[in-house]
Amino acid sequence: MIRAVIFDVGECLVDETREYGTWADWLGVPRHTFHAMFGAVIAQGRDYRETFQEFRPGFDLYEEREKRAAAGQPESFGEEDLYADVRPALRQLRADGLWLGIAGNQTVRAGRILRELFSDAVDLIGTSDDWGASKPEPAFFKRVAVAVPFETHEILYVGDRCDNDIRPAGQAGMHTALVHRGPWASIQWNSTEAKELPTFRIEGLDELASRVDEFNAAAH
Repeated sequence: MIRAVIFDVGECLVDETREYGTWADWLGVPRHTFHAMFGAVIAQGRDYRETFQEFRPGFDLYEEREKRAAAGQPESFGEEDLYADVRPALRQLRADGLWLGIAGNQTVRAGRILRELFSDAVDLIGTSDDWGASKPEPAFFKRVAVAVPFETHEILYVGDRCDNDIRPAGQAGMHTALVHRGPWASIQWNSTEAKELPTFRIEGLDELASRVDEFNAAAH
């Protein structure tokens, strides 16, 4: 049975449209051009961070984050950037007795924001900077497994990427749900991996409670 549901952050809970727009502005690149290059890099199977290199060779994302913060333009997101189905889904899953968590590749600053937004809504908030391990590394999912008070096979990991979320979480022994939104899921949705690897394929988080309920009923 599924007893715990753990969520990725970007393009799972948080719509990153505004944030990537601010990166385009920081680079001095038209937003449409930046987004087009971003999609091209993903479609080629490359790391999304290479998008920045296309516009500014030698670009150091961590260094530029510090420069943005020093300039009073730090990376940020808030309640207005959450997908509309996030709060209702969390409330329903918790009402159904599921243990909930958030774990993704995020900075220390993003971790603080997540705690401000979700400390009363979930049982766990963990980030790659907190743990010193990033997806898709097995060490990241081992940290998730250690933090969750259930067996690994009782965990459902929800994300928008086959490469960073679904495949490594499945290899760690977790169930997975691929949510169809954001650039990665849109590009990967019809791939063999996207069709065969996830336990569930969902159009939105509002489908999760019923899918978990059906899965658990069948497991009895």
